[in-house]
Amino acid sequence: MSENTLSSRLQMAMRRITGRGKLNENDIDEMMREVRLSLLEADVNIRVVRNFVNRVKEQSIGEKILKGLNPGQQVVKVVHDELKRVMGEEAEGIRFSLSGLTTIMTIGLQGSGKTTAIGKLGVHIRKNDKKKVLFIAADVYRPAAIEQLQTIGKQIGIEVYEEGLKDARSIVKKGLEYAKEHRYDVVIIDTAGRLHIDEAMMQELIDIKEIAKPSEILLTVDAMTGQDAANIAKSFHDQLEATGAILTKMDGDTRGGAALSIKEVSGIPIKFSSTGEKMDAFEVFHPERMASRILGMGDVLTLIEKATDAIDEDEAASLMEKLMSDSFNYNDMMKQFRMLKRMGSMSKILGFIPGMGKIREAAQNVDDKEFEKMSVIIHSMTEEERRNPHLVDQSSRRRSRIASGSGLKVQDVNRLRQALDTQKQMMKKMANMDEQGIENLQKNPQSVLQNQKQKKGKGKGKGQFRIR
Repeated sequence: MSENTLSSRLQMAMRRITGRGKLNENDIDEMMREVRLSLLEADVNIRVVRNFVNRVKEQSIGEKILKGLNPGQQVVKVVHDELKRVMGEEAEGIRFSLSGLTTIMTIGLQGSGKTTAIGKLGVHIRKNDKKKVLFIAADVYRPAAIEQLQTIGKQIGIEVYEEGLKDARSIVKKGLEYAKEHRYDVVIIDTAGRLHIDEAMMQELIDIKEIAKPSEILLTVDAMTGQDAANIAKSFHDQLEATGAILTKMDGDTRGGAALSIKEVSGIPIKFSSTGEKMDAFEVFHPERMASRILGMGDVLTLIEKATDAIDEDEAASLMEKLMSDSFNYNDMMKQFRMLKRMGSMSKILGFIPGMGKIREAAQNVDDKEFEKMSVIIHSMTEEERRNPHLVDQSSRRRSRIASGSGLKVQDVNRLRQALDTQKQMMKKMANMDEQGIENLQKNPQSVLQNQKQKKGKGKGKGQFRIR
């Protein structure tokens, strides 16, 4: 979710009360005004906002909280639990048939990212549930919809059953027969998406539902449409009884209104969220984890899952050992970049770490292309220079040659050197921290860089690099 919107506004409202030893009803009223404004600005449905504010206030003004220890922290927990409740309490995955074929029907308006979401869902099921998946192309109205699904299927290695622009009901019927004949475990049906909900579209979807008898009917919803997403979901649900929603475009400038409105307004649980362009940027929606992210508490479980998928444990341990022993070099730095790239953007990764809000705000301004620039510089070095960073530190000629070879400036090379050196110093400092030190770091992330001695240059070419 975009900074300076729901997440940042709610965190600001929470910070005003967490540091206080005592709270009274006026303090709660003031906080709830901020919370209400935050939710309305995030385009959360007005009924959801009203219920949310009333429930939080009712629980927060109880004597147990106002007269208890750390009342601010207890109120934050009330807000967290209510956020979780509004979004659905527990994560819900796919309900697979106990025997035979599991059929998933996908529905949604044009432009909601339905076809791409189908591809991501297929990858997710194949990887996590070890199922053999088939796509059925039954969106016969949108230009190039079948071609798009075929392109995605080819890219991810999943077969697409299609018969061109024939009647969608016939395609689904024959596609299901094909799936059973070829022993597929899961079929995902791509149905028609229109610019608006109309009677003809709904009748076709009702007919397909009757033919397919799906285990799941998943509605794809564009998270950027805010509370409109909840109204669209209700319209579909009233006629088709959808079993879950996939929130797409969660990586864009989404204000959070969709995530907080859908379940409460339509009754449809959010089952998955699509969080990026890549086919593996797709995850089970965990209300509790999302509530923690919104309130800046981090999401360590998701971070661990992403790291487990993206990072080789032995390789990571080796890099950490090198960092601690001062033998970390540019080859190791390249490996580190590749690991981070597999996990996603830097600001997204930092958002999963508790207490890293301030660093994340700074990282929002860091273009991930900076990592690409650093990689180009490293590739312009000789193998010997990559293994031994001191060679680059000690020679202005080498730095000039590397800059020229990468098409960048010497200042860029110096920034890379600074990044390598700073990382080593940070790791050494953090390795010697006690619990109090870690807590202070969370409050002031810049403290790890403070009181570092500047490198003083001696001789030709040795005075260009400073830690600022």
